[in-house]
Amino acid sequence: NIIPSSMIDVSDSLASECLHLAKASNVSLHIYEEKIPIDYTVMNLAQDFKINPIFCALNGGEDYELLFTIKQSDYSKLKKDIDFTIIGHIAEKSEGNRFITKDNTSQLLTAQGWDSFVE
Repeated sequence: NIIPSSMIDVSDSLASECLHLAKASNVSLHIYEEKIPIDYTVMNLAQDFKINPIFCALNGGEDYELLFTIKQSDYSKLKKDIDFTIIGHIAEKSEGNRFITKDNTSQLLTAQGWDSFVE
């Protein structure tokens, strides 16, 4: 009985789709490094290539997952459901789109993934 208030697929990259969703909804998003799931295969491969695994998670594409927002009142219904991962929250547009690191440093969220509109 939960209806998403916005939704987008994550085929281009998590960071890119967060920015698209925020822009279309006229809000900001804050996502947290510690909450972003990273598959152990990606973790190991990133380490082999000396790439930060979180960079891969934020900017890699072809994930075919759904990113969506819900009403705050529905949060308690999903927070313990193992089929969903809550990675952040909506904020006022004036706060900007932020990536919060494990050490609680706030950085501007940028996208370096695929952009189909760039020639």
